[in-house]
Amino acid sequence: MIRSELIQKIAEENPHLYQRDVERIVNTIFEEITSAMAHGNRVELRGFGAFSVKQRDARQGRNPRTGEAVDVEEKCVPFFKTGKLLRDRLNGK
Repeated sequence: MIRSELIQKIAEENPHLYQRDVERIVNTIFEEITSAMAHGNRVELRGFGAFSVKQRDARQGRNPRTGEAVDVEEKCVPFFKTGKLLRDRLNGK
């Protein structure tokens, strides 16, 4: 599901809300999650999962085309860990 499909589905299930308001709500939620993660905070949505930021150390990589060694800088990467409720639902429990 992509963002526009999510907005459309929420708008259909809540006919009392305008689509532009639903779009603003969804965008605000994503912006807040992004902002919190950019500041190094963890975002937990109970029953769904937790978003966090992991630090990857600098390392020696390899160019797959030439086989040449390449230095890869340290970086932060987003990480998502599913919640128990979501995991159970995916596994049919």
